[in-house]
Amino acid sequence: MYIVNSTFQVPEEKAEEVIHIYRSRSKRVDQAQGFLTFQLLQNQKRPGELVVHMEWETREHYLAWARSQEFKDIHELEKKYPDQELASIIPKVAQYKVVAD
Repeated sequence: MYIVNSTFQVPEEKAEEVIHIYRSRSKRVDQAQGFLTFQLLQNQKRPGELVVHMEWETREHYLAWARSQEFKDIHELEKKYPDQELASIIPKVAQYKVVAD
């Protein structure tokens, strides 16, 4: 299994707005080959810290998605979000290979 976490900070007063955006996400990634699960995590001590957590069967499946036109289209839409403060956020991405269960 392969895990990708994208961690980003938003102003605490905008955290609920961002959570709502993710709750109504397009779910296009869900159809990608090798995709297993998506979760949005919120830090309990720092509510403005959010993590997009995705699990994939393999690194190759994730890379195929990350290089796809669909991935590019989704991320291009994010840049057009009306709130430019949110649109300009760049997440810190960490990738993990599961080595023990």
